Amino acid sequence: MKTFIFGCAVLAVLFLAAAFAPFVSAAGPLETNAAIRLMPPSLTNIFGTDEFGRDILSRVCYGIRMSMMIGFSVVVITTVSGVAMGLVCGWFGKVDRVVSRVLDGLMAFPEIILAITLAAIWGAGEWNLIFALSVAFFPRMTRVVRSCVLVVKAQEHIQSGRAAGAGTFHLIFRYVLPGCVSAIIVQATFSFATAILSEAALSFLGVGIQEPAPSLGGMVASARNFMMVAPWTILIPGAVIMVMVLVLNLMGDSLRDILDPKV
Repeated sequence: MKTFIFGCAVLAVLFLAAAFAPFVSAAGPLETNAAIRLMPPSLTNIFGTDEFGRDILSRVCYGIRMSMMIGFSVVVITTVSGVAMGLVCGWFGKVDRVVSRVLDGLMAFPEIILAITLAAIWGAGEWNLIFALSVAFFPRMTRVVRSCVLVVKAQEHIQSGRAAGAGTFHLIFRYVLPGCVSAIIVQATFSFATAILSEAALSFLGVGIQEPAPSLGGMVASARNFMMVAPWTILIPGAVIMVMVLVLNLMGDSLRDILDPKV
């Protein structure tokens, strides 16, 4: 519980920094100033400046906003579609035989490789990136829900309800879905962390958010050529990515322990 509370506190700080990004730094994320390029952290520029004289603090705050927006959108899409498909596959065996083979084919590719391929085909942009990551993460959520449905469906109270003549939709939405909520919440938390990391990776490779739009992965990519003379330009956005992913994974682990009745 303490780990979960700590994670919530850190995530709240990051969320506030993203929400109030225009007020955190006086300089805008796209505002350039050649006179102060590659300046180290100071009272004027707390995180320093990059190769174009842009304020890194401002760009990091807007980058957090972009990462959270993309991560949240991916989680919503994958959760809604994955839960719906998982319920259908877990309850209806004939549909499961067909859909599971398709999911097996998608899961044969690593998620990041599939996302890179789709993003490269569809082109750069926020929505293309969101849909590419959603397609990549959709099979895992479906698998988790399907497995949970198979376990809940075999329980005695579900069998009794079917024998008593209860309708399919009544059983699914009244008993089966509530029994899968804990697994869905935990998987959604992990998907949020993975989506943020994948967005940074795709932006780093040049198939995600494009410059000059602020993106944590893009900031790391553009700072590679200056990491020896201005290490803060790559260390700060990299550290923010690490903290976001670590906090979400810790929250997912804590939620799994809290929601698991065996623990």
